[in-house]
Amino acid sequence: MPADRTADGPDAAAPGEGRDPRFAALPCRPGKVIAVHLSYGSRADQRGRRPEAPSYFLKPSSSVAASPSTVERPPGTELLAFEGEVALVIGRPARHVTEQDAWSHVGWVTAADDLGLYDLRANDKGSNTRSKGRDGYTPVGPALVDASTVDPAALRVRTWVNGDLVQEDTTAGLLFTLPQIVADLAQHLTLETGDVILTGTPAGSSVVVPGDVVEVEVDAPTAEGTPSSGRLVTTVVEGERGFDPGLGSLPSVDDTQRAEAWGSREAAGLSTADAAGGDTAGEETAGGDTAAEGETAARPGLDPDLRELLRQVPVAGLSQQLRQRGLDNVTIDGVRPLHPGAKLVGVARTLRFVPNREDLFRSHGGGYNAQKRVFDAVREGEVVVIEARGEAGSGTLGDILAIRAHANGAAGIVTDGGVRDHDAVAAVGIPVYSAGAHPAVLGRRHVPWDHDLTIACGGTTVQPGDILVGDADGVVVIPPGLAREVADAALAKESEDAWIAERVAEGHPVDGLFPMDAGWRARYDAWRSEQG
Repeated sequence: MPADRTADGPDAAAPGEGRDPRFAALPCRPGKVIAVHLSYGSRADQRGRRPEAPSYFLKPSSSVAASPSTVERPPGTELLAFEGEVALVIGRPARHVTEQDAWSHVGWVTAADDLGLYDLRANDKGSNTRSKGRDGYTPVGPALVDASTVDPAALRVRTWVNGDLVQEDTTAGLLFTLPQIVADLAQHLTLETGDVILTGTPAGSSVVVPGDVVEVEVDAPTAEGTPSSGRLVTTVVEGERGFDPGLGSLPSVDDTQRAEAWGSREAAGLSTADAAGGDTAGEETAGGDTAAEGETAARPGLDPDLRELLRQVPVAGLSQQLRQRGLDNVTIDGVRPLHPGAKLVGVARTLRFVPNREDLFRSHGGGYNAQKRVFDAVREGEVVVIEARGEAGSGTLGDILAIRAHANGAAGIVTDGGVRDHDAVAAVGIPVYSAGAHPAVLGRRHVPWDHDLTIACGGTTVQPGDILVGDADGVVVIPPGLAREVADAALAKESEDAWIAERVAEGHPVDGLFPMDAGWRARYDAWRSEQG
């Protein structure tokens, strides 16, 4: 290291005992991490706007990670996006420096991944505190390149996902030069030794899911020996802890956020014809404040006591009680269980398929389509309910999606269409109701269109948040406000019917007993009193 670029402080020692492994690639723990919003021409063209000046946001140093590392995508979220970037590490303090002198204050360059969770952007209003400040969301390294040996206008950044090259650009494509960014920041605040500047990402940033491996490398192809940061390696894993609705706002996404996270509406599986007019919000603002119908941040779960009560009551009894209250069209007809002995109890999470049309399947069937989004986002205790119009001529899910739902803790799946990989789906163990087995893929009959809205499944209407109960007789849909009332009444009726069955078994005729006349009713009430 040049003498004037040596880091000071307790973390400046070589990695070893007492050194925080998160900062292994850096000279010390950075006092601050500053990120540029939109800086590459290729990214600006993708976004459809070009800022006149650079803008910034802060990331906490606690978000820094080394290589290799893992990064969590929290439960109930879907839009974790990578951003391969050139990172600058300040070698000596800079305050009110000229653009011509600014590069001499940069000690090193390396690779970074400015990870962000678009599901949490809505209430950050451009600060990105929650969406980009989470632990592990700023991997940096693995090696430092001496900034004095490279041309700041000739650095290359490349990103690979699962071995495929997805981003490649050079700093010649920046809207604002690296020295300009340093000098601009230095006229507002002191850049201190060890501070890290993330200089923005080129086109190609997109969504990653658990199991994906992201690699980022920064090098200088025109410099002697092509100095390189080496590959920064980050593996995406599924998080275990969700969000407490009593503490703050929860994940919420819409099609604008999906398009921005994936890089385009087409990549997100959205129709370009459906795009709303006007500017979409991007990195400079939070954007996407309006959630899709039914996709509220806080989806209420099912009270554990009510869930247990519903497990005790047969679907036939619930259907009878609902009919007595004027609700006769609440059974999902034409579906049979893969596991007749298993009880299904959960809250509806809805998904709608429309009839296949080739152009619409091209726009909505690929990418991170509505089907994949629902199965990725379904939460513990929820039931994925699929409207397939009773069309069983293709599968509406297979074993991979069943495994995903089961891993998320879903209570079950109900589809009035077919199931592909029938035996493999059954082996997963999650309760599934369907119209039967079919070997064909989704596109033969269906286009995954939208989710978390009111749908029709098996001839009845299902809304997000409705309660579904299923057993060997079938599946019934219960409005949430009636669930406890009908469950209590059905359980009481079950007790009554069991007593009647015992009397019939003793040899009593059913006339006057089923239903009970006044005499038998008195005997039953007396028995109940004796039972306490």
